[in-house]
Amino acid sequence: MYNHQLDTFIQVADAGSFSKAGEAMFISSTAVMKQINLLESTLGVQLFHRTPRGLTLTDGGKSYYQDAKYMIQYAKEAQVRAKNAMQSNANMIRLGSSLMTPCQFLMELWPRIHAQCPDLKFEIINFENTPENAREILKNLGQNIDVVAGIFDDTMLALRGCDAQELSRVPICCAVSIYHPLAQKKRLAVQDLYGQKLMLMQRNWSKYTDLLRDDLWEHHPEIEIVDFSFYNLEAFNQCEHENMLMMAVPQWANVHPLLKIIPVEWSHEIPFGLLYSHDPTPTVQSFVQAAAKAFIQGHADENEIHYERQT
Repeated sequence: MYNHQLDTFIQVADAGSFSKAGEAMFISSTAVMKQINLLESTLGVQLFHRTPRGLTLTDGGKSYYQDAKYMIQYAKEAQVRAKNAMQSNANMIRLGSSLMTPCQFLMELWPRIHAQCPDLKFEIINFENTPENAREILKNLGQNIDVVAGIFDDTMLALRGCDAQELSRVPICCAVSIYHPLAQKKRLAVQDLYGQKLMLMQRNWSKYTDLLRDDLWEHHPEIEIVDFSFYNLEAFNQCEHENMLMMAVPQWANVHPLLKIIPVEWSHEIPFGLLYSHDPTPTVQSFVQAAAKAFIQGHADENEIHYERQT
C-alpha cells in the first residue's frame, strides 16, 4: 500500500494552495498542511515554495511530482495484480502425489470435475513417500497440499488428524514379481498363496489389514506372513528381490515396473478416497464433492458400456 500523503501532495501541487486542496478533499487546510509538512520531513526535501500568492513546486518538488504519479499508479496496479493472484489461488487445488498416493485417476476425472466447477484449477505437488512426510503432510493438509488420494481407515484418520471422502472400496490384491510363477495368473485363489511369503503391514496400521491377517492365520496357516512397517520403494524392491508377495491395491499398478498387481479370490477390501483437512476451504469442499460425483458417474458409464458389450 502506498503512502496516501502522495494523493494529498498531488492535490496541493495541482491546486496551488492548502485551502483549495482541502476543499477538494473535504478536509481542513490545517490537516492538509500537516500532511505536507510530515511528508517533507520524512523525505528530507522541501517540496513547495510558500509565498503570499500561493504554493509553487521546488525543483525537488517538480521531480517528486512526476515520480509520485508513477508510484500511485504502480501501487494501484499492484493492488489489482495482488487481488487477481489471490482470486487465482483461491480457486487452486494443490494435489499431493507420491508413489503410494498417485493422482493420475483424478486427471482422468478432471473433465467431469471441471464441468461442475469451471473456475477450479489444480497444481500437482510431488513429495517423497517417507514416514516423516506422510505424517507431516496429512497432519497439515491445507497448508502446502490440499488433497491426497489414498487408502485409509478411521484409525489412520484419527491418528493423522485429517478427514476423507471415500470414493470406493478397493479389493486387497497381491503384488508379485513379473518373474514369479504366479505372475502368469490373472486371478489368484487363496490356495495359490500356500507356501508363499506374504508381506503385510504390521498390526494396528489398518483394521482392514488386521482382518485379512486374522483370516489367514485362522483359515490359511499355510501362508507365511512377513511384517513390514511402511509402504515405500524399499518395500516394493524387497518384494521383487526376495520373490515374495505383498498386499497391494490396484491403484499401485505402476509403482514398480517389475511387479504385477493381481486380484485374489477373497472378500477383503479397503477404503480408497480423498484425504483433506478437518477444516477445508470452500474450494476444497467443492473439489472433493465434485470429484466424488465424477467418480460415481465414471463408474456408472463403465458399467453401462460393459453391460452393452455383454448384451
